[in-house]
Amino acid sequence: MSDKTDAKADAMATDKTNEAMRKIGGSLRSWRAMAGMTSDELAGELGVSRDTVSRVERGDTGVGVGTVLDFAGAFGLLDKVSAAFDPQESELGRIGLARGVPQRVYKPREAQPQDWRNDMNWYEGATVYQIYPLGLCGAPWRNDGSAEGEAAVGTHATDGHRLLNLIDDGWIEHIKRLGATCVMLNPVFESDAHGYDTRDYTRVDSRLGTNEDLRRVVDAYREAGIRVLFDGVFNHVGRGFWAFQDVVAKKQGSQYAGWFAINWGGNDEYNDGFSYENWGGDSHLVKLNHGNFELNEYLANVVRGWESDYGIDGLRLDVAFCLDLGFLGYLRQIANELTNKRGQKFPLIGETMFGDYNKWLNDNACDSVYNYEAYKGLWSSMNSANMHEIAYALERQSGDKPWDLYTGKHLLTFVDNHDVPRIATQLTDKRQLRPLYGLLFGMNGVPCIYYGSEWGAEGEQKYGDHELRPAIAAPQWNELTDWIAALTAARLTSEGAEALCMGDYHELVCQPQQLVFQRAAGGKRVIVAINAADTPVTLHFDAGCGRAVDLITGEDHDFGGGSELAAYDARYWLCER
Repeated sequence: MSDKTDAKADAMATDKTNEAMRKIGGSLRSWRAMAGMTSDELAGELGVSRDTVSRVERGDTGVGVGTVLDFAGAFGLLDKVSAAFDPQESELGRIGLARGVPQRVYKPREAQPQDWRNDMNWYEGATVYQIYPLGLCGAPWRNDGSAEGEAAVGTHATDGHRLLNLIDDGWIEHIKRLGATCVMLNPVFESDAHGYDTRDYTRVDSRLGTNEDLRRVVDAYREAGIRVLFDGVFNHVGRGFWAFQDVVAKKQGSQYAGWFAINWGGNDEYNDGFSYENWGGDSHLVKLNHGNFELNEYLANVVRGWESDYGIDGLRLDVAFCLDLGFLGYLRQIANELTNKRGQKFPLIGETMFGDYNKWLNDNACDSVYNYEAYKGLWSSMNSANMHEIAYALERQSGDKPWDLYTGKHLLTFVDNHDVPRIATQLTDKRQLRPLYGLLFGMNGVPCIYYGSEWGAEGEQKYGDHELRPAIAAPQWNELTDWIAALTAARLTSEGAEALCMGDYHELVCQPQQLVFQRAAGGKRVIVAINAADTPVTLHFDAGCGRAVDLITGEDHDFGGGSELAAYDARYWLCER
């Protein structure tokens, strides 16, 4: 009977504490409003994230007591908060409020020196922000004068300079605040429709604006400290590509006939008088023949021109897994040439799907490739409550065993992009966005954010992929965006940034909805802990030390007695040794 009585008493005490927290949260929200402070201003004053402020105001019981006290102290309300709790029946009472208010739990997170960063490894420590300009800027779906798909969004919706929306509608400020250090622009050059059917590699798509507009965009981002990647679509072109049109007109008499894999004894649906190899069975996409050295030199000069004319910092290589490996090696020579010219790494990031990525990720190919294996594991582990799936991929790819595949290499990691469903649509439980992004930014690789997904934009994959590439007038900010900004700050400016960006991977705990692993580099260790469950959990593992500080919140942490995680949570614990 005694045990049941004690359990009932504990439950009643917990209920009282929870109710008090909810009331206090509502009161503190009112006091902040009366003080004329925004959530961002209060977060800055306390040295916490905006997401933490929101959680306190909701009365989230997963927030530490010290955080609530810090919040109350900002308005001189500590005495009132103390009076709301019974010292004998509440957490606040048990930690000793009757003997005085505890010291601050949250500490201002000042930027720490990052001596490990340099111009040659900038990509390894980057956070990439992906933009599909034809979609974001509301361009028509086809470049034939029709208006289908056109959306009048942004400052330059009707003046013929849609691309300038990227600098005049708050995107630079948004990306900077988010903590991204590099922007990846999907195709911006003249094309037949979706950008991956190039007409001219040297002229900006007329639906977006002019070459001068693109120079202004790149200059503005680089002046803001944000590097810029272009999308190199070199496996195929559109039927409107100027050299292919010359072949259509002159047949075998065209000097560019060798640029394409043509069967002069065949014909096609366009009655060209010949047939040709296309990409993916799509006759709109004409496969390039990289056995032709003149073509390869032309494309090399395109890359050189993009760097000299616009000052870009690197390239995404579309369908790199389809490129001739000899041509890919030649592109790497051009990239190395530009690296030497600039004194800064000019990386090649190849789009790859599955298989052994080392085929395209080596000193004679790409510097980085897309990690679709981990992408699938990330969302699938959440939906199926099977964290073992992503844990297996991470250990196989980047573990500390000699047989692991890509240890020491830096793959591009993501939870969605312009070719797959939006992650907020893909997840069965959208509340798992929080731990999912925590995992993305804590695991090995270079994280990439797809425009709009940082505030939870949704989109199903349908024919044409238009829903995945929407027109957006201006960026948005909410709790999810604030959470991601806190994660990028940990990777960008914290004392554990090198470990999070460059560190190895060592698994500590794997359960159906929890994963804990260690990242270590530069004499620092960061333990990443993820809870995708809808209930709090206490995890027990050997941390190799007694105490740590959470790089996301600045909260002190004691590993003794287990480590508690709130529901749908992530922690980055910088170990004391």
